[in-house]
Amino acid sequence: MTRPFVSAALQAIEIQRQAVGALLDRIDDQFVTACEVIMACKGRVVVTGMGKSGHIGNKIAATLASTGTPAFFVHPGEASHGDLGMITSQDVVLAISNSGSTSEVLTILPLLKRMGAPLISMTGKPDSTLAREAVANLDVSVAQEACPLGLAPTSSTTATLVMGDALAVALLDARGFSAEDFAFSHPGGALGRRLLLRVTDIMHTGDRIPRVHENTPLSGALLEISLKGLGMTTIVDDDGQMVGIFTDGDLRRTLDRSIDVHNTLIRDVMTRNGRTIHDDQLAAEALHIMEELKINALPVMNRAEQLVGAINMHDLLRAGVI
Repeated sequence: MTRPFVSAALQAIEIQRQAVGALLDRIDDQFVTACEVIMACKGRVVVTGMGKSGHIGNKIAATLASTGTPAFFVHPGEASHGDLGMITSQDVVLAISNSGSTSEVLTILPLLKRMGAPLISMTGKPDSTLAREAVANLDVSVAQEACPLGLAPTSSTTATLVMGDALAVALLDARGFSAEDFAFSHPGGALGRRLLLRVTDIMHTGDRIPRVHENTPLSGALLEISLKGLGMTTIVDDDGQMVGIFTDGDLRRTLDRSIDVHNTLIRDVMTRNGRTIHDDQLAAEALHIMEELKINALPVMNRAEQLVGAINMHDLLRAGVI
């Protein structure tokens, strides 16, 4: 490992750590005002910024939108050439500029004021034109950039991003935004599947449920396990109520006892009061139970405690929960 590389990297991280730490004292009345204005907004938060501020603004808009605050990004240059029509008086504009004097952003300020859309700014200069025009300015100034030339936006963009995250989280908390709400914004990925997919969506039902009567010989239960391919079978009584479960693991333990598989009834070797899961629970909860108990399958019950399905680890894998 070449020391100059390491030294420069560590210095950059330290400078940015200090820049983020300085934000702790800036969660103040201005921040509260910004939150209140956004909470009162009947439209959307329109984020704008030029250059690197624009890249950060895109991410802030995406974070706001995915955490319960409708938002989108508008490029300030494009706003002056037609995209200003995307903004209404019901919206709040969040303008980002480290200098607070970015010409493309300042150009649209009179039009925003005439429109009546409240302006919130994020600047590195609290006395700048942009900050003075805003109903609330979030101070993201830094002592120095991590770039040794002091030119490339580094610490300043990091501080802006963190302030944007703080704003999104504060709003999320105020709205009572839940994990399920979050999932509805992310239905396509693994996270959405873990938060939205329920056991009933992927469980085996009807004739696909491994099931034998409690008076069935062990050999018959083994045939059912092999036929249904879930690594277990449920055991039911005359009323169809589940009274036990028998798994591949139970089979290994049973064979260690040299039990006659043809003459032993399944009720004599089954596991009573085995772990189950309800059909309306999240598939991710089924995964947690299986991992915690080191098992590969679960019987599924409805809220009336009737056997309605079965699920195993392969089902979770195919569904993308794992």
